[in-house]
Amino acid sequence: MPARIHAWGFCFLSNIAIAVKKLLGSSRAGRVLIVDFDLHFGDGTNNTFRGEPSVAYYHMGSRVEDLSTYLGGLGDFDIVAVSAGFDRGIADWGGSLRDSDYQEMGALLKEFASSHCGGRRFAVLEGGYNHHTLGKTMETFLKAFN
Repeated sequence: MPARIHAWGFCFLSNIAIAVKKLLGSSRAGRVLIVDFDLHFGDGTNNTFRGEPSVAYYHMGSRVEDLSTYLGGLGDFDIVAVSAGFDRGIADWGGSLRDSDYQEMGALLKEFASSHCGGRRFAVLEGGYNHHTLGKTMETFLKAFN
C-alpha cells in the first residue's frame, strides 16, 4: 500500500506536508525546505514530496552538527518549515538531545532562514511525550528560533 494512504501507527495526517502543500498551492512559496527533527522518520512527508523539485526534505539524525553540515551545503529557499519533534529529548523516548541542542538547532534554523529565505520560517509541533519537560524544551527551541 502506498505510504500516502497508510499510517504506520503514528500520524494519520502529516501536519507539515499539509501546510507546505497549502503554501505551494497559494503561490506564497516556490521552494520549501522541510527540516524534521522528530525521533521518527517522517515517511509520509518524505513520500508526499518525493520527486518534487520545489521541496527538499531532511530528517535529522541524533547529532546537531549533521544539521549544521546539511544546511551549509544548501542554496536559497522561500521558507523553512520545521517538523519540531521533541521526543529525542534526554528525558523523552529518544534520550539523545539536551535543551542546549534544541537551542542550537533553533539558532541554526533561524540563521539559515535569515540568510537564505528572507527570514521566513515556521515550526509545527510533532512528537514530545514527557509532559514534565516538554514545555521547557519547546520554549528553549522557540526562543532561539524566533
